[in-house]
Amino acid sequence: MCWRTRARDGSESPKWVGMMRGRTCSEQPGGLHSLVSLTQMWLRPCPITSLLFARANSYLVGMNKRTFLKNTAALGLTGLFPTVSLANWLSTFEGKSATELAGDESFWDGIRSGYRLKPDYINLENGYYCFLPEATLEKFVQHVRDVNYQGSYYMRTVQWDNKKRAAAKLAVLAGCSAEELIITRNTTESLDTVIAGQDWKAGDEAVMAEQDYGAMQDMFKHVAKRHGVVLKVVSVPNHPASDEEIVNLYANAITPKTKLLMVCHMINITGHILPVRKICDMAHSKGVKVMVDGAHAIAHIQFSIPDLHCDYYGASLHKWLSVPLGAGILYVKKENIAALWPLFGEEGKKQEDIYRLNHTGTHPVHTDLAIADAIDFHLQIGAERKEARLRFLQNYWTGKVRNLKNVILNTPADAARSCGIANVGIAGMKPGDLADVLMKRFKIFTVAIDGANVHGCRITPNLYTTTAELDTFVGALRQLATEAKG
Repeated sequence: MCWRTRARDGSESPKWVGMMRGRTCSEQPGGLHSLVSLTQMWLRPCPITSLLFARANSYLVGMNKRTFLKNTAALGLTGLFPTVSLANWLSTFEGKSATELAGDESFWDGIRSGYRLKPDYINLENGYYCFLPEATLEKFVQHVRDVNYQGSYYMRTVQWDNKKRAAAKLAVLAGCSAEELIITRNTTESLDTVIAGQDWKAGDEAVMAEQDYGAMQDMFKHVAKRHGVVLKVVSVPNHPASDEEIVNLYANAITPKTKLLMVCHMINITGHILPVRKICDMAHSKGVKVMVDGAHAIAHIQFSIPDLHCDYYGASLHKWLSVPLGAGILYVKKENIAALWPLFGEEGKKQEDIYRLNHTGTHPVHTDLAIADAIDFHLQIGAERKEARLRFLQNYWTGKVRNLKNVILNTPADAARSCGIANVGIAGMKPGDLADVLMKRFKIFTVAIDGANVHGCRITPNLYTTTAELDTFVGALRQLATEAKG
């Protein structure tokens, strides 16, 4: 296998490591010891790498694919899975359903090899930012170089055309019209545009839940102070008996003065998937518009925005779609566009043009270019396979601890009410202390959640997460549950 190594002076030269036809690593001059020495070098794949992976079955004599991938990961040789090799890898599993592949570790070992992973800890906090697989990262870096090379010429000629192309591709992914979707910088910007853009009057009411994301609650508090809006806050139960329990919770908060209802598609602190369509239909029957926070739903679970019957939908792309930081989406149902005020002034466009809401000034346009690459990677893996794997991983570890004494799960057991995200606590232990102990004693990185009737650590694995890593996490929870005073 050929790699280009960068010497101390910055020069590059090809190096042969790994296997030649018919012989394993241990049979080569230097064998695995040569590979170990190369982990200290800066590595970049060259075209011969693709040939190796494309013909992996015939090359890996005496070593199956999974063993090879584990060995390369142990040596730090991750992030070396070019897109062409990914296609070949996927082709070896043709005929297997998403359900069958969800628990097939050999398949996901191959996907894992496309990420560069820190060996210092097990990362179970992908909910903030699902960092890029190396294939997408390399393309993003090239976009940065291309924009830098073209400079002002790029910015003054094609930046907006390219952004619209990216938005159109996102619209296909979201199942909506390209005339109803724009690229923003994140969910906060998207939903704050909607909240601040309403024609509020004193006494108008807005409904939300205490489990909603803090930034949007803050914007509602802002309009309450500025315009005299009355805020009605409900609390979503962690373990509802039915969809109707949740729908009625919101319905009971609506009055004739209610103007806007905000609801999470997937609650960020627990992973709880809410019955959004039922909530929207109920609210519309009462003349109330609905804004959905979909930060954790896009590229996590399969759905079409129009099928939700919502009026507005915002999401972040740096989460489960693994777009570089700084990109989100705002969907506005066409009939609602004209009535919204933009956050930043934009004249010269028709009132019903959604791009009237998209003026943000100069921004990192290379991130926009990487959106198409991230979508391609997502589609290549397969939305159905991805959702099935994320749900499998969550059920894998929660199923082992849900009935343990002193373990508190804040996420519904019903598979239809959750996917990859879950939240867990230990009786008598503050969430901050739990996160601290998991990191310091067990080298597991999580995030503490302590509020809104949720007290525990949010656990968000990703496609590269292994069941072995989750076994380590389960072992840690069992030990801490035994030590608990609850």
